[in-house]
Order: sequence, then structure tokens, then C-alpha cells
Amino acid sequence: MGPAPAWAEVCTLQRPGWDGVPVTALGELLFLLQTPIVLILIIATALAVRFRSEWGGLVVVVGWSLSTFLATGWGSNGDNRALAMNEGCIGNSTLFILFAALVCIGVVLYTAPLKRDKKE
Repeated sequence: MGPAPAWAEVCTLQRPGWDGVPVTALGELLFLLQTPIVLILIIATALAVRFRSEWGGLVVVVGWSLSTFLATGWGSNGDNRALAMNEGCIGNSTLFILFAALVCIGVVLYTAPLKRDKKE
């Protein structure tokens, strides 16, 4: 069964420059890492880690959570995303979710307050 006209329209809207080669999970990860919001989050994460800021860490964890929410299509019409995935112009976003979760865990652990030994 070939692609239906509706599928082609979905891919044109979702990924205008798609060349027809099915997108893998790694390809989807690389595509999502190049989006402007994720690039800003990468810079903000580096700053929060560099300055070991608890509040900065909180902000970037919330930002990464929102970016995964948007990247997985939960905030949009799920039927269009499913059609685009069937066509192959959108890949599985599991690797991006795993990447974002690992970044969030690392930021929380690194920016957590240090335990101070009390000498009594």
C-alpha cells in the first residue's frame, strides 16, 4: 500500500525538508537536538551546572520536561503524529526522552545542596 495523499500532506507539514528516507530513532534524536528550544536548554543546562545553581537546575529540568512533552506530540493532534510516523517522516522519540531524562537526573544530582558535616 502506497502513501495516501493525507499522509503526504502530514509529512509536508511536520517535516518540510523530508527526503523520503524513513527517520530512525537516532535520526529523530539528532533532529530534536537541533531545535532552537533544545539548543537554548543545552546552554541553560551548562550554565546551571557551571554555577551549580539549584534554581537554575529547577528551571532547566522543567524546560526539558516541557520539551519532551512537546517533542512526543502529546500537546498536539496524535492522529497526525501517528500518520507521520507510519509514513516515516517522524521517528520514534524514545531516545530523546531518555536523553532528556538522563540530563534531568544529572542536573538534579549535581545541583543538589551539599551535605555539611556538623561537628558537635
